[in-house]
Amino acid sequence: MGHLKLTKETYTAKPKDIERKWYVVDAEGQVLGRLATQVSTILRGKHKPIYTPNIDTGDHVIVINAEKVVISGSKDEQKVYYHHSGYPGGLKVTPYAKVMEKKPGRIIVHAVKGMLPKSKLGNAMLGKLHVYAGSEHPHVAQKPEPLKLEGQVD
Repeated sequence: MGHLKLTKETYTAKPKDIERKWYVVDAEGQVLGRLATQVSTILRGKHKPIYTPNIDTGDHVIVINAEKVVISGSKDEQKVYYHHSGYPGGLKVTPYAKVMEKKPGRIIVHAVKGMLPKSKLGNAMLGKLHVYAGSEHPHVAQKPEPLKLEGQVD
C-alpha cells in the first residue's frame, strides 16, 4: 500500500478575487456597541468565505442616522472621549453629549475603529466606512443594499 498524501492547503484571497459590495445600515434606535461590532465584521470581511486575515476582503458600509444611535445605562452622562496632543498637559476630555451634538458620526467611527486592526490594513478597512448624521447619503450610484443587523427591529 502506497503513501496517501492528505494535505489541506489554506486558501489565501488574491486582490483580483475580492468583490466589494456596498451596504447601507440605519443606526436609528441601534445600540452603539452592537452596531459597531457588526459593522466592523463586514468591514474586515469576516462574513465572507474568502476571509484572509492579512488581506482586506471587506465591503463598504454606509451608516445613516448616526445622530439617532443610542447607548445603554447612564453612559450618556458619564462617557467621555480622550485625545492627547503629545505635549505635557495636552489631554483633551470631551463628554459624549458634546460630541453627539457637534459631530454624531464621529462616535460611530470611534467605536468601529477600536474594533479594527491597529495597522495600515485597519486604516484601509476604516476607509470603507461612510457615516452620515442624517438619512441622506451621496452613494446612490453604488447601489447599496440595505443590511439588516442582528437585534434590529423593523
